[in-house]
Amino acid sequence: MDVRRRPGAAAADRPTKSRPAAAAAAAPAAAPGDLVLRPPNLRVVLAAMALFLAPFSYLAFVHYPLDADLRRSILICGAISLGGFFVVLRLIPVAARYLLRRGMFGKDINKKGLPMGEITVPESLGIVVGTVYLVIAILFQHFNFTADSIWLVEYNAALASVCFMILLGFIDDVLDIPWRVKLLLPTIAALPLLMAYAGGTSIIIPKPLASYVGVEVLELGWMYKLFMLLLAVFCTNSINIHAGLNGLEVGQTVVISAAVLIHNVMRIGSSKDLETQQAHAFSIYLVLPFLTTSLALLGFNWYPSSVFVGDTYTYFAGMTLAVVGILGHFSETLLLFFLPQVLNFLCSVPQLFHFVPCPRHRLPRFDTQTGLLTGTKDGNLVNIFLRLFGKCSEKSLCIRLLIFQAVSCLFCFWLRYMLTGWYK
Repeated sequence: MDVRRRPGAAAADRPTKSRPAAAAAAAPAAAPGDLVLRPPNLRVVLAAMALFLAPFSYLAFVHYPLDADLRRSILICGAISLGGFFVVLRLIPVAARYLLRRGMFGKDINKKGLPMGEITVPESLGIVVGTVYLVIAILFQHFNFTADSIWLVEYNAALASVCFMILLGFIDDVLDIPWRVKLLLPTIAALPLLMAYAGGTSIIIPKPLASYVGVEVLELGWMYKLFMLLLAVFCTNSINIHAGLNGLEVGQTVVISAAVLIHNVMRIGSSKDLETQQAHAFSIYLVLPFLTTSLALLGFNWYPSSVFVGDTYTYFAGMTLAVVGILGHFSETLLLFFLPQVLNFLCSVPQLFHFVPCPRHRLPRFDTQTGLLTGTKDGNLVNIFLRLFGKCSEKSLCIRLLIFQAVSCLFCFWLRYMLTGWYK
């Protein structure tokens, strides 16, 4: 969590925002122009890349007999995405100097009382990841889509929504918009996607319920688009409020995007329906560059973090995952991947809607003597985990929450496997 200070302005009130706590990035005496970031934690990044990309690569190129053209497209997308990974690594230190120079910085509340807690750290570095992601996604069109492709309109509409969300997120970082207004931002950003969406608006009724409903396929019409809008609003804000630790925002999106990648290739390999295969391939093309660019940011944001990601990244990440789930036609599965975020939101409802008092920062207490965090009575997963499992360091708590995220994704895969042929 950070407290922002800008020349001539005090930090505005944000009752529910939780941002990553960052550690020292430079010596306190260093001028903004002389900022030198700590090198990214490439050991963590490479371990995560191997852990998440290896299963996807095995399934796509060994296990399933995918079409040669599809494999070629995945390889091209992967090569461009890998290039984006190195570009983000290179640009973050450059952008950090400019942002710090402009007064875009934060301080670490979780280390308050220690020297590290008094050091200003560049903020809103999500703008780098978002910009590089858009460039990669636009360049990929040249290699995969023809001018008359039926997917091109929705692809560009998806990028427009993501771009809109990056802009609004950065505006929030600069202006510090009240949290009630934040609920409207994804609504605005989702408009290009809703207007261009040409897919089906019907749902398959689960087999156990089909006899009660009377139909196997239910046409929802405008209600389906309303569901798409609500999904976009939920995804963006749920990542934003499940935060407050070094690496948590980026870490959770890396885990979810890896699960989405694996789910897509499994659905392509197991389905004979061409439209289903195309929808999941479309999803791969959007989520693969998101995963690689986010991994580069994770190197700088992992404990001890040297940059803040800002609302720019959390909104960008949430909208990207929402777009991927909507256009890939697996919104139910996406919500299962978001299980920790759903639980965090449900636990946070009393405070978010002020049924009970909500403090400015819903963060655990930091003990300067032991260096451990203690849970408060606030209703978010960060504090709930501390109350359930006891005091621990910030790094350990983040790892526990990310393991919970990964276990939730594994549970989703298991549940889909168990219900296949019975549920739908």
